[in-house]
Amino acid sequence: MPLFDRVLVANRGEIAVRVMRTLRDLGISPVAIYSEPDRHALHVRSADLAVCVGPEASRESYLKMDAVIAAARQTGATAIHPGYGFLSENAVFARKVREAGLVWIGPPPEAITTMGDKLLARRTVLAAGVPVVPGTVDPVRDPEEAVRIAREIGFPVMIKASAGGGGKGMRRVEDESGVRAAVETARREAAGAFGDDAVYLEKYVQGPHHVEIQVFADAHGHCVFIGERECSVQRRHQKVLEESPSPFVDPEMRRRMGEVAVAAARACGYVGAGTCEFLVGANREFYFLEMNTRLQVEHPVTELVYGLDLVEVQIRVAAGEPLPFTQAELVPRGHALECRLYAEDPETFLPSPGTLSQVSWPSGPGVRVDAGVDGASVVPVAYDPLVAKLCTWGSDRAQAIRRMRRALAETVVLGITTNTALHDRVLRHPDFVAGNYDTGLLSTPLPPVEAPRSGATDAALMAVAIERLVADEARAQLAATGQIGAGGGAGAGATLWRTHGRARVLRGG
Repeated sequence: MPLFDRVLVANRGEIAVRVMRTLRDLGISPVAIYSEPDRHALHVRSADLAVCVGPEASRESYLKMDAVIAAARQTGATAIHPGYGFLSENAVFARKVREAGLVWIGPPPEAITTMGDKLLARRTVLAAGVPVVPGTVDPVRDPEEAVRIAREIGFPVMIKASAGGGGKGMRRVEDESGVRAAVETARREAAGAFGDDAVYLEKYVQGPHHVEIQVFADAHGHCVFIGERECSVQRRHQKVLEESPSPFVDPEMRRRMGEVAVAAARACGYVGAGTCEFLVGANREFYFLEMNTRLQVEHPVTELVYGLDLVEVQIRVAAGEPLPFTQAELVPRGHALECRLYAEDPETFLPSPGTLSQVSWPSGPGVRVDAGVDGASVVPVAYDPLVAKLCTWGSDRAQAIRRMRRALAETVVLGITTNTALHDRVLRHPDFVAGNYDTGLLSTPLPPVEAPRSGATDAALMAVAIERLVADEARAQLAATGQIGAGGGAGAGATLWRTHGRARVLRGG
């Protein structure tokens, strides 16, 4: 018997497709939700059932809690997996799901609340003996107080939004003259982005590395850490490329950071998959930053190195099962990289939405692609421009890098601009190749863009052409036999039912 008969995935794009893949492996029927512009999206076509939850704006569709829960009830789903982003770290939604008699495939709402407020999280983990960056544990009341505290902890300092993330409401200040203006700017930005203008101060750590520890806990009192991920290749505090294990972390440091991460998870009564983020200085001292109470975008590198399916473990833990492994059994093997493929210009970093005309993903030994689009997809303006994650595994770091460069060269995405060239430049950067880099890597000159190898490009384009021809012929045959409508789709409130790959629209669903 499956763990659940049917699970609704409250998300879109690559993470929805990725979760559905595991659901099918477990014999569970996946349900999708979608906004009106997403009616033909890949995640919709990957599900057994799909329900339109509203128009394009996220707040009227993917963030509309009651509509998402109603979709689960309508389709007979007994559990909801939130993916990441949208409602995944919303304690109110998690509580509503439980109150509706559904299983929430995520941590307890109380843990989400505790770790969602950075100041509350700091106080909680400090009480558990977890090291945090020197700074305040309460919001600063005014710019003058910020100046006094900054003098005490020493410059440079970071001013951060309490409810923040993704670099919003964050400012680095070098000396006293910039504190007052930075506090006011951070407050305005935080209020606009999060509806909360509270800010606090932290000591700026020199030569910083962004290292995160994957933790997993069950409802039976077991909690483990599953290695670390190096996430220091960042642009404007946004991750670009991740790897595991970190070339900066040795086994002893991994053990100490892992034990601290487990202590932080236990301090808030955690259950499920979570990630503790740490700031590690050039002197190898590490400090707890925050806990992400969800699955991370970069979880595949951990899966590749540890031979796990973290989504499957999430589902089993949510169903009440104990963790299927002990700490002693979690031993890293080889090395993995992840490149986030965005629909954006690699020079200006501006989004590049549009309709994809042709797509061909790389394959071969040690290559994994988590994609949210195919050749029949549209990248909308309204949502995150992440289209796929290219992942490679190698017996060592050098092999993983070589395989990633090959994977990037074999990737063909036509109709939009992507950042594949940026990734290749990073992979050729001498400091990255040597594993000697920190969060400042992308502020240094990158190697020039390298012309693509014509042989690999021609082969990939040929594969795309053949794949497109076969798909067009199959679509024409289905249309001729009446098995699929010519361009039909599910409108608001309709349900799209898929049986053996053939779609039918059930009106009034």
